[in-house]
Amino acid sequence: MTASTEAPAKKRFSFRDLGKMFGGGSSNVRQFGILFSLIAIIVLFQILTDGLTLSSGNLINLVSQYAYILILAIGMVMVIIAGHIDLSVGSVAAFVGIVVATAMQQWNLPWPLGIVLGLVVGALIGAWQGWWVAFVGVPAFIVTLAGMLIFRGGNQLIGNANTIPVPQGFTEIGAGYLPEVGPDTGYNNLTLLLGLIIALAVIFMEFRARRVQRTMGSQPAPLWVSIIKVVVLVVVIGFASVLFAGGRVGTSFPISGIILGVLVLVYSFVTRNTIFGRHIYSVGGNKHAAELSGVKSRRIDFLVMMNMSTLAALAGMIFVARSQASGPQDGIGWELDAIAAVFIGGAAVAGGIGTVGGSIIGGLVMAVLNNGLQLLGVGADRVQIIKGLVLLVAVGLDVWNKSQGRPSIIGFLTKNRRKDKLDLEPTSSSPSVGAGEAPSEDPQGLVPTAGTPDTSRPRG
Repeated sequence: MTASTEAPAKKRFSFRDLGKMFGGGSSNVRQFGILFSLIAIIVLFQILTDGLTLSSGNLINLVSQYAYILILAIGMVMVIIAGHIDLSVGSVAAFVGIVVATAMQQWNLPWPLGIVLGLVVGALIGAWQGWWVAFVGVPAFIVTLAGMLIFRGGNQLIGNANTIPVPQGFTEIGAGYLPEVGPDTGYNNLTLLLGLIIALAVIFMEFRARRVQRTMGSQPAPLWVSIIKVVVLVVVIGFASVLFAGGRVGTSFPISGIILGVLVLVYSFVTRNTIFGRHIYSVGGNKHAAELSGVKSRRIDFLVMMNMSTLAALAGMIFVARSQASGPQDGIGWELDAIAAVFIGGAAVAGGIGTVGGSIIGGLVMAVLNNGLQLLGVGADRVQIIKGLVLLVAVGLDVWNKSQGRPSIIGFLTKNRRKDKLDLEPTSSSPSVGAGEAPSEDPQGLVPTAGTPDTSRPRG
């Protein structure tokens, strides 16, 4: 046998390599499509508002005002991935807020214990609703619709339809900012330090992921893709850090934003890198097949509902802390904003698809849209109409793209390129996705096809 003397073909530029910049999967690419939409909306309002959208004060207020909705979106995406819906989160948040405010005012409960009390009450409410869903078998839509009525009434009963103020220490979790420390640089030093830490973490995680891929024998994306990705992210992080650190004296990055960031990191890890997270995807994708594989679907349903109410309790306390009082109108419509954020962020209505990061991006789309329209003086009635149309168009385009076999813009652009590549490559005994077929919609690779035995997923 003679060795081939031909030099290896030089790797050409491919849009598929750009796809790897966004995680490689069609679900991840679709979420970056939403990210590009977010950037376009920011640029549009930056022009229309003469630079007010990206001013330091407006960005600080934006995070402070919408942190509680984004926290709700974290829990809601897990509920929707599991194939359920939760309509009670706004009422649960309001109920916990009035309970905690009453306990601190009338019982003189210290505010740290008040936070613990709120989380416990939220967990108990979630356990109550989760029991009905998981073990009695009542659909989550009905259970949480009942919960929306029960806990809204409970809020008004306990508070007697009055506003109850909260102590100053408690307000820090919703209205506090990173303190001023160190030399006078004209910026908030802790905010700059936070941005530097995040940038270094992004660089470390990207190249650590490349090393892990090589160790496991998989082919990582070309080095230039990782470099472009890291440079873009570091520039964005640095720019945002300077904006947040350059606000008026006494303001900087909000404490509620810190809480949100920690939750995003924790829940992203849980959903992507733990058995529990994989089981959520498998139950939402094909509950029967998941049970045959040993997944305890009832326990997953119970824990997902319990987690949602706990996060709703935290969101309610952050809102009360920012408002410095709990009132009877708290929480109205919050569940709709959280659900909209999840679906705009790429989650599937039928369950089994979605990510925490995508939901945060979807929530930011709604937040920036709402904020920009307010800066332009658009009335609240028209704001609601526009938000509803955005939600309908986003989900409608997603459904239409999947029905046409085009789950993402990049997938559409590279369909012909994939076909040409498949024609040039030697045939393999292993099956591959054809040029006209849609790639898998499951970012975890865990959702079995209906009617097909699930043999690829490791047993739990």
